[in-house]
Amino acid sequence: MESNTLLAMPIFNNGERYQLNKVVDDLKQRWGGNIIEIGGDDEAAVTDIAGQSVAIAFMSVPIPSGDIEGTAKYAYNWPRAIEDLADMSGHAIVSIMAGDGNPVERFMLLSKVLYSVLATSSAIGVYQGGQSLLIPRRQYLGVMDNLDPGDIPLSLWIYIGLREYKSANCAYTYGLTEFNKKEIEVINSELDLENLYEVLFNISSYVINGDVTLNDGETIGYTAEHKIGIKCSKGEFVKGESIKLLI
Repeated sequence: MESNTLLAMPIFNNGERYQLNKVVDDLKQRWGGNIIEIGGDDEAAVTDIAGQSVAIAFMSVPIPSGDIEGTAKYAYNWPRAIEDLADMSGHAIVSIMAGDGNPVERFMLLSKVLYSVLATSSAIGVYQGGQSLLIPRRQYLGVMDNLDPGDIPLSLWIYIGLREYKSANCAYTYGLTEFNKKEIEVINSELDLENLYEVLFNISSYVINGDVTLNDGETIGYTAEHKIGIKCSKGEFVKGESIKLLI
């Protein structure tokens, strides 16, 4: 199955930008892998990494405010995002082009390229509109630096929305469809938002890492003693059908 193009945008303030040779050197030294000869320069370049076509280009204009402000409003992981982005002067576009390949491997490649852009420049963060993510520099680098073998950097790939609703709490994922999975929601739960985040984080990691499909009427064992019921129905906070965790 052919996967869609993956896009992410490192953000720069005050006229800063990346340098292609530094990004490539970091990619080779930190992550290894076979990087085929690169065509291009600091303005735009294309290469092949692990059988995937990767492009990086620099845009000397800010990301349009209409695109990023809505995401910034709900970026609880970056409370000062709107203030920190006030001096945005440019951005890069990093693309893993459409093609065959395991979605996990493609997203991991995207994260490695983004890491090398951040590590070798003064980029202040990353915007991934397709996943409704806005991630500050320190978080992005920290997640990748502390990644254990076999784990995935879920917080760099999936947005977990948290909402208070009357006397109950709700949570939802945004981005699981990129892995050919239904989004997951919890509606009107008595769990607090911190616990809801943990549940969705752990189950989403399990679904992606194990290529697991959750089905209507089944249960999932969150702990040895606790089984969570599963219902599939029209999404409350996401488009289409979603998986509801009955907790």
